[in-house]
This record gives sequence, structure tokens and C-alpha cells, in this order.
Amino acid sequence: MALRFDARDVSGFKIMFSLAFIYGLMSILVHSVIYTKFITPLGIDAPLDRFSEARAIEHVRVLAHEIDGRQEGRQGLREAAEYIKAQLERLKEKAGSNFRIEIEENVVSGSFNMMFLGHSISFGYRNHTNILMRISSIDSQETDPSVLLNAHFDSPLGSPGAGDCGSCVASLLEIARLTIDSGWVPPRPIILLFNGAEEVFLLAANGFVRTHKWRDSIGAFINVEASGSGGIDLVCQSGPGSWPSSIYAQSAIYPMAHSAAQDVFPVIPGDTDYRMFSEDYGNIPGLDIIFLLGGYYYHTSYDTVDRLIPGSMQARGDNLYSTVKGFAESSKLKNAHERESLGVNDKYDHGRAVFFDYLAWFIIFYSRRISMVLHSIPIIIFLIMPFFSRFLNSGLRGCSATFYDFVKGMILHTTGMMLAIIFPVIFSVLRLLVSSYGMNWFANPFLAFTMFIPASLVGLLIPRTAFPGFPLSQNASALKMSKEVLSEEARFWGAFGFYASLTLAYLVAGLSGGFLSFFTSASMLLAWIFYLSIKFDGHHSVRSTVFYVIPLIPCLTYSVYFGGFLVQFFIEKMGMMGSLPPPYGNYIPDIVVAAIIGVVTSWCVGPLIPICGKWLARSSILNFLLHLSVIALALSSRFFPYSTDAPKRVVLQHTFLTADANRIVDSSYDFSVVDSNSLLFLFKHAAEVAKELHIDPEFSFETAQISNQQTFLTLFPVNFMFSRSLKFPASTDGILKQYTQFPHLYTNKPQSTSRDGSRRVYLELSLGSLKEVWVAVLNITGPLSNWSFADNKLPAPETAEGGPPSYICRLTGASNEKWNLWLEASNTGDLRVDLAVLDQVLVDEAKKLKGLFPPWADVTAFSSFMSTYVF
Repeated sequence: MALRFDARDVSGFKIMFSLAFIYGLMSILVHSVIYTKFITPLGIDAPLDRFSEARAIEHVRVLAHEIDGRQEGRQGLREAAEYIKAQLERLKEKAGSNFRIEIEENVVSGSFNMMFLGHSISFGYRNHTNILMRISSIDSQETDPSVLLNAHFDSPLGSPGAGDCGSCVASLLEIARLTIDSGWVPPRPIILLFNGAEEVFLLAANGFVRTHKWRDSIGAFINVEASGSGGIDLVCQSGPGSWPSSIYAQSAIYPMAHSAAQDVFPVIPGDTDYRMFSEDYGNIPGLDIIFLLGGYYYHTSYDTVDRLIPGSMQARGDNLYSTVKGFAESSKLKNAHERESLGVNDKYDHGRAVFFDYLAWFIIFYSRRISMVLHSIPIIIFLIMPFFSRFLNSGLRGCSATFYDFVKGMILHTTGMMLAIIFPVIFSVLRLLVSSYGMNWFANPFLAFTMFIPASLVGLLIPRTAFPGFPLSQNASALKMSKEVLSEEARFWGAFGFYASLTLAYLVAGLSGGFLSFFTSASMLLAWIFYLSIKFDGHHSVRSTVFYVIPLIPCLTYSVYFGGFLVQFFIEKMGMMGSLPPPYGNYIPDIVVAAIIGVVTSWCVGPLIPICGKWLARSSILNFLLHLSVIALALSSRFFPYSTDAPKRVVLQHTFLTADANRIVDSSYDFSVVDSNSLLFLFKHAAEVAKELHIDPEFSFETAQISNQQTFLTLFPVNFMFSRSLKFPASTDGILKQYTQFPHLYTNKPQSTSRDGSRRVYLELSLGSLKEVWVAVLNITGPLSNWSFADNKLPAPETAEGGPPSYICRLTGASNEKWNLWLEASNTGDLRVDLAVLDQVLVDEAKKLKGLFPPWADVTAFSSFMSTYVF
């Protein structure tokens, strides 16, 4: 049967395909920006007064590949510290006589309490290494306010850490070289901190900011981090106050900053050293600048030099050097004493500013005070427009009817925006109902776009399709205007009112993301003026539609830029967001991605709907879009969720239950994953692993042995992201050949009892003959009232899986030395201590098992020694 289209259908398809072409061009532009394709990296022979990505990458190559492992507890971490210090010493030797160069190796120890991922935890650490370089003029003083640049040189378990954070260390080394070779003598001292313990929960930064002699001189800092292998190097956090972001806005060559990131960052799992400097201890003004794309490789064995995104380090280096200069030359740079004496009366702090870059070309920055005025204008315009346009002709009654129509238009637009989110979510759920696994889009992001964008557009157009004739409250004949014109006006101002209300909501909530809706509403107002100027005869035409679209292009391009980056970021992060329990856990990642794409699509296309909707809200177009989504959904089942470019993360723990220093009670392999495709999916597609573990086709969670969260105590609190972990029996032969002694806890002197009935137990912890200890974790239950950690302060108690309240302490550093500690009980009741120690060395059988996994699975494997004691 032949398809029959009338003239309006044909016009509608022409407009739709024209818009698709425009959005395609925008997407190509945006892709080149977020993956820094517009930046030309400088080679190794670049002028010495320029930052060179190639020179920096040579440092990354040494740190990530020539040095074998920079994890806490491994020899490679010491080698990295020596390499960094040697590079700094070479720079000191060639510095001019007008420089004062100070290089220091600082060993830090300490203990403190902290909330992390919503869990209360205590830390004890010792012998973590910081390497520092202070560059200043020959006549500088110790108390002069200084600028701190921070990067960590340790890497996460099982990862070479090229992006995280070899790229950060390399950038700072090149900045140090550039400062000396360019001859720029900073007017205020520059301190470069290479810290050796960030991956074990920000410990080295804590040691520096609490104990180092230079800590009070710091007037501003920049924390350089990586949550991926490059792309946009985004300012994710800024503060206290607006001054740090103001300096960045004035200085950055390729500005990459959104104040909206500060609204989102607190809800994302994870943290950076920024917290230590600016929030928990230092209260120092600063910036948190992070590589955010290439998150597929973050904390995996695939985080290698060849995965670094070209141009990213060049942009980072140019921005860093320029921003450091801006801080060093600013009159507002104050040391801790000066900041304290100035107090709250200083103009130094204007609250959280609003700022955003436009395609990394330039940045728009304005203060909180200005935003309160600026972001109120759209809602004021929306409220006065009915009176401005109708009062003279039809009085208050006409104004009220017009306002009522505008509100109805806003309700219809809001409904469309909500349906644009709901429809993709429904499609994602329907797909999972007929599919054996989810996240097909993970290694194939284009699938997410082709499945969910058409469905989102259908939802966006439904209200216009359902109400082709607007339910007017105004009397068209009395106003001597056509119903079409009044309907169009109500739809436009209704949509404008939606964005104006959203801008006001951001403002009232004290958030910094209101620039998105403000930019949209301002652009819509300009487009409406253009549209009215060309619509001479009062009738809707293709020509007038074009004149409406053209002024919106800058705004729509920014929406595609911001939204496209957001979607890609979340798609990459879905591989490590945690494995949620059934029955709904399997749906969460697909629903989240579908909802985000729905939000982005509605935001990118929503401003066009009041005018273009008349052409697009055709049943033929809706059928076409629905068919596109259905076809994409059908084809998605042919795509595997993972690849070597988008690996599945697997945790393999070889667990040993020990009774004393020399006896093993049990041994097992414990597995977990951190996304929605469970271990059953993994073993189904990893046949060699299943064969080695003797998994038969009837294997299920009902028949398997489940590992509880306590089994993964060494990873606390990350272990709360695991669910339905599995346990398999393992041999103990290899471990008895490899170790002479296991970790154990014992009393080293008699208990003491106080008059109030409390008793103190004195303990010594030996880590045995373990070779590469990452962490030792104590889980203490019972009537604990005090202990020797964290200045004798207990953290809030934790409760896991219905167990008793417990206190968690993580101990890191120097595994060849014993830990001495005491625990105080409030009564004679027993204190139970569960000890778990993570060693990065595997026995041969575990190495063999790890090697059986397919390349698309990235396995973080380690040994865990667990024992229990009662005192």
C-alpha cells in the first residue's frame, strides 16, 4: 500500500530533516570541542617558553609504563617519587639566579574521621610521601602568600594510571619546567605538591594541609585530577567565594567551566583532594579541575598512555599556566593569617558566582548579586506581558484571559517536556522485558541516541498533536485577531514561562545552573521578535519559521554542547555506578540513560516547539519517529554491551580466612561486578572462567553461595556498591608456599581498668610477611567508647546487613612495621575485632584464573586475609 502524504506532511518532513541536518552539524562541532580536536598539541621540540603536550606525555610514559605499579604498598610508588624528585632537581640546577627553588620530600602520618560515600570511617596512616617544589623570587619570604598546584602520583588498584593521575603529575612537571625556562619569576611563590596517597582516601593531602610548614602561606590552590583519559578539563568545584572562578574566567585560554557542575558534583560518588584544601581543613580558595571523558578506562588496566585523548593535556597545560599567573599576580591573594584578619567584611567573597564557557571559546561570568537581578527578568517579563499586550485594548478582563492562556500554554509545554523524559524510559523498560541483558549502549553510545531521541521527540510533540486547536480563553473576534495567532502566541509565551519559572527556581534554591534556562529564555525572546518582524500577513509560513530558528542557533548549539557532554559522561560512568539488587536493579542504568537523553533532547528541541510544532506534530512524523525507535530497539539486541574500549569491571578477591599467624581455616574466590549485568551474564560469556570454576548450565543465584558485603571489608565503603556477589571454593596450597606468616592481632600488654568500670585493651597488629599491602581494615563491634585513632574521637557507628553497630578504621602505610593501638570498652562486654588486609600479590592459581577472562572484562584482582578476634 502506498504511503499518502498531504502538502503539510511534506512540509513537516522537510522541516524535520532540515532541523536534523542543523543538529547534525552542531553535533559534529560539539564532538570536536569536547574531545579537544580543535587544539593542536605541541611537539617535543616546541619552543621552551610554551607548554608541550609531547614533553608531558614522556613523563606519563615513564610513570605509567616504565615504572611497574604506583599503588600504595608497591615498590613502584617509591620509584615514582624518586623520578619526580630527580626531575625537579634537574630543573633546579638550570634555574636562573633570580629564582629561589626549594625541593622537599615530606613524609606524613596522621589519623582523622571522615564521611565518604555516605559512610562514616576513620583513617590511620603513616609514612606517605609528598614531593614539593617551591618556586619564588630570590627575595621572597616564607610568609608570602603562595599558589599551590596539587596532583597525586599514586594510582588505583590494578591500573597503570596514565590518565589518573600520571597526566596530572606530568602536567605539573611541565609547568615547573615552563616557569623556569620562560624566565617568568612569579611575584608570589608557586608551590607544586606531588602527593603520594590520594587513591587511599586523600591521605597525603590531609597530611600536608594539617602539618606542613607552608600550609598557612597558601592563598589559592588548583587541584588537578582525572576521572578519565582527557576531553574537557572541567572546573568542577570552585570556592570558597567567587574569586577563584573569577581568576580562571579572566585567565584561561580554553575556558572549560560550568557553575552548574558545583550543583551536581556533591551527588556523584567519589571525592578529590579539593575537599581537604577547601572544605574539611584548609578553607583555602581554589579550583578543582578534572578530565571527565574517557571514563571507560578510569581505574582500569586500560588507563594507558595510548588512551589519552590528544589535545587534552595541551589545553590543560595552557590553561593551568595562565591561571597560575592570574592567581600569582592578583592583589586578592592572601595567606591564612591575612584571610582570617580580613574576615567576612572583605570584598574577597561574593558568594557562588554564575559562569559557563561557550564551546571553550570564551567564558561568561557574573556575580551572584547580578544573577539575582538578571535571572529575575524572564519571570517578570512573563508576568507583565499579558497586561502590556492587552490592557489598552480589552482592560483587566482581557489581561486575565490572556494570562490564563499563557498559563495553559506553559502547562502544555511542561507536559511535553515531561513526556519527552517518560517515553524513552518506557522504551528502555520494554526493551529489557524482552532482552536477556541491559546496557547494550555502553560500548555503543550511538545506540542510546538512536533508541531514545526519537521516542523523546514523540513525547515532546504529543501535547501539540493532542491539542491541535489551543483551548483559548480569549475572545478572538473581540480582539480582531485570528485564533491561530492567539494560539501561537499562547504556546510561545507558555514555553517562555516554563524556562522563566525554571530560572527563578534555580535562583531561589541558591543553585548556579540557572544560566541554562536564562540563556534559553533570552534567546527565545530574541527569536520571537525576529519571527514577528517577518510574519507580515499574520499567517504561519516556512519563511517565518526559519526566521524563528536562526536566532536560536547559538542557544541550541550550547544546549547540544552541554547536553551531549552530559550524556556521554553518564554513559561512561554507568559501568561503575554499582550493582543494585533485583528485581529493579537491572533496569536502573537503562532508565537513567534514557531519562538523561530525554531531558537533553527536550532541552535542545523544546524552544523550537511553540513555532515548529505546528509542522512537526503530524501523525505521519510521529509514526516515523516511533518506527525509528522500534527498529533501533530491535537492532540493539545484536550489540554486545562491552569491548576493550568499554570494558566491564570485575572484582576478583582471593579470600583467606586465618585463625592465627600461620593457620588457614578456609579459602575462596569471591567475585563481584559494579554494573547491572550480573555475574551470571559474565560467566555465560566467559566460558573458560566458568569451566575453571566448574559452573554448569543450571547455575543460578538460588543454588550459588553468596558473598556478603563483609567479605569485601578491605574495600569499605565501596563494597556497598556490590550486590549478589558470589563465592567459589579455592585451594590453599599456593598461599602456604608463598607466605611464612599471615596478618594477626594480639595483645602486647595487660589490660587496664578505670574506676568507672571502663577497660583499655592494648593491641599490636602485625601484617605478617605480606609483600604489597594496600590497606588493613578494622571492624570493631561491642561496647567501644574510645580508641587511639583520630585524636581519640570515634566516628559515627556503621550498620551493615542487619548486624550490630560497628566502627571502621582503615590503616595504610609501611607494611613492614607493626601498628600499636588501644581500644577502650565502656564495660566488661566483649570487643570483637574483624581484621581484613588487602595484599596485591596473587598466588599462581589466582593469576591463572584472572588470565582466563576475555579482553572485554577488566579484572581487579587481589588477595584478602581475614581474621576475627575477641577481647
